[in-house]
Amino acid sequence: MAFLLAIDQGTTSCRAMVVGEGGTIISVGQREHTQIFPRPGWVEHDANEIWHHVRLAIGQALSQADVNYRDITAVGITNQRETTVVWDKTTGKPICNAIVWQDTRTQAICDELAADGGTKRFAKLTGLPLATYFSAPKLRWILDHIPGARARAEAGELAFGTTDSWVLWNLTGGVNGGVHATDVTNASRTMLLDLHTLTFSDELCEAFAIPPQLLPEVRPSLSTFGYGRAGGLLSGVPITGILGDQQAATFGQGCFLPGEAKNTYGTGSFVVVNTGDSPTFSDSLLTTVCYQKAGEPAIYALEGSIAVTGSLIQWLRDNLGFFAAAADVEALAASVDDNGGVVIVPAFSGLFAPHWRPDARGAILGLTRYVTKAHLARAALESTCYQTRDVITEVQTHLAAIGAPPLRELRADGGMVENSLLMQFQADMLNLEVVVGAEQESTALGAAFAAGLACGFYSSYDEIRALWREGARFHPHMHASERERLYRLWQKAVHRSCNWVDADVR
Repeated sequence: MAFLLAIDQGTTSCRAMVVGEGGTIISVGQREHTQIFPRPGWVEHDANEIWHHVRLAIGQALSQADVNYRDITAVGITNQRETTVVWDKTTGKPICNAIVWQDTRTQAICDELAADGGTKRFAKLTGLPLATYFSAPKLRWILDHIPGARARAEAGELAFGTTDSWVLWNLTGGVNGGVHATDVTNASRTMLLDLHTLTFSDELCEAFAIPPQLLPEVRPSLSTFGYGRAGGLLSGVPITGILGDQQAATFGQGCFLPGEAKNTYGTGSFVVVNTGDSPTFSDSLLTTVCYQKAGEPAIYALEGSIAVTGSLIQWLRDNLGFFAAAADVEALAASVDDNGGVVIVPAFSGLFAPHWRPDARGAILGLTRYVTKAHLARAALESTCYQTRDVITEVQTHLAAIGAPPLRELRADGGMVENSLLMQFQADMLNLEVVVGAEQESTALGAAFAAGLACGFYSSYDEIRALWREGARFHPHMHASERERLYRLWQKAVHRSCNWVDADVR
């Protein structure tokens, strides 16, 4: 028997999965890593802990499947995007904690750059607005604030990468010849990649004051990146696929044609719609690389990134103690018929797509003495669906502009899709069918499928598409007048959450 191994380095955990020929998950290893919050708005990870947990997860997955590296044909890596790691090439040690994609400490840097040309200053090159979300401002902050970092970077002593690069470098040998590379999807989230040439831009590096020698080599997503280090758990096994997590989920859902879309419901939620082999630009959505196979043109996508969805449920659990496990939110929310008049805007890190309002902060509106924690739980779930509608409305507009057919269904994956109350409300709010795959681990499967297609384990995109199977389908049944009434209240709430951050309130 031959197998693939997927490494999924996510925002809250590191996982490894052994995948069989038919796309069946044979085993899973998983370890959560620490979420570090040094100050309001700051979110960090310990990159050493991440690498340690990746190794543990790989060992668990191989052990549970009763296989070893000789049974693994190829490895695919997928990862939390934008999270920024800088390490010493000689010692292999990070020079500080990784700055996570949710972190907002770089707003002043973004404001400084936006003073000349606005937040869209680099959008025609990068497809991205100036925002704390992306890697370049985080890297600039590290160079400006970690003692000696800039001088060491200019001397060529340091390496930068998103967590795919960090895992790849360590997996292929680290200080003993580790490969310093990334793929086009992750590179397209740094705000340093020229979408037209698929290379890092000297103009952008100069604008962000980033020495180019820090940057990894950019390669197609489906290509041979290197081989597991000799004597390691994956000794000699080729790493043939790397995709950012949302692109991996799109690949795993088989969205290979223009106009096909998915939404991953996780810590945040991310709508990605395939737009074909040329970039389509938007004022409210992100233009990003969807994937690229070596020797073929890149495929692009529009993305609506929503910062807080599943993490709002975690907040109800951990900060307010509403329930013991995140899965318990469904029963609590279902114990009431509606939200009791409450709307929650979870702008913990500002609002991402399509609003792009860093000045927004979380708000709970419509509170009365009638409201219970059950109503708040229901409002929390509903906020995910309202935010998704905000994005899908923009997606439909852009599909029409490029001559693609409108969305008729939305494929859904991620941990939150197990919540039927949430999925039904999503179908009602979108007035579209929401389809959940039979296998919900689309992100890790996408990494495995990409690696498998690159190495010949799979023969074609059609073969991969055939592996996807429908699990559940949710049909809209809410009356149009009620749908629009609820959505109008959401829009009012969003408006009231904005303009909160100013010189005195961060």
